[in-house]
Amino acid sequence: MRPVFFIPLALFLFFAGLAGYMLTQDKNQLVPSAMIDKPLPEFNLPPATEGIPGTSRADFVGGEPKLLNIWASWCLPCIAEAPQLEQLNEAGVEIIGIAIRDKPEDVAQFLGRYGNPYSKIGADDISALQIEIGAAGVPETFVIDGEGNIRYQHIGDIRESDVPKLLGILQDVR
Repeated sequence: MRPVFFIPLALFLFFAGLAGYMLTQDKNQLVPSAMIDKPLPEFNLPPATEGIPGTSRADFVGGEPKLLNIWASWCLPCIAEAPQLEQLNEAGVEIIGIAIRDKPEDVAQFLGRYGNPYSKIGADDISALQIEIGAAGVPETFVIDGEGNIRYQHIGDIRESDVPKLLGILQDVR
């Protein structure tokens, strides 16, 4: 065989190895957020569904640290993280949700099926707040201190192993 035939194989193996390496890295270390230690922008979102209030920046100022969870009813990883959000809620963490590009009936159905860990859920129908705070997708979760500053950004679904880390960060920013 001629050596030129090995070049595509070598390139394939290189990129496959690079992809494997990237998949094993801590996802929160890959994309450092420019919003860390900056205040939440001003916003006022209407309720995402009936019976649960909407949210605004004022909900994050003058109290305990909270989680801001960016999610959607059509998001499969959001389903996967639902038990962990419930676990955080049961541990006394207030979680405020932002439903992205969702219908009120779909939000209600999601909450009925997978539980509701949220004290409030705002509707971000055009992803304006999502983009403004630097969230690229769903789900993403932010730790917001009692002064309304973003202290940590968790990219992707919250897994069982992430719960102690988030509880520790919330404790540290008190």
